[in-house]
Amino acid sequence: MERWAARSCTNEEPSADRGRQAIDQYGCVTCHAIPGVVGPNFPVGPPLAGVGSRVMLGGVLPNSPENMALWIRAPQAFAPLSAMPNLGLSERDARDIAAFLGTLK
Repeated sequence: MERWAARSCTNEEPSADRGRQAIDQYGCVTCHAIPGVVGPNFPVGPPLAGVGSRVMLGGVLPNSPENMALWIRAPQAFAPLSAMPNLGLSERDARDIAAFLGTLK
């Protein structure tokens, strides 16, 4: 199985399509430049182009679908000084967003 196709603990397959929609819903493009997503021209977070191929997330977690979802849900749990806020994402939304970001090679 390709590493970005991991199943959630609910046995529901993460969906990159739902993840793309969730990125709009949560306003991720407000802080990040995301390929294919239109938004403000002054992102404060790192660009997410190629995030699916990166070795580490936030400089602290090995990049995997599971870790990406954990980082998205609670970044300060792994990097207390991270500027990325906890947006209160559900596990499903975090896994779906991780599935979409995993397509950005």
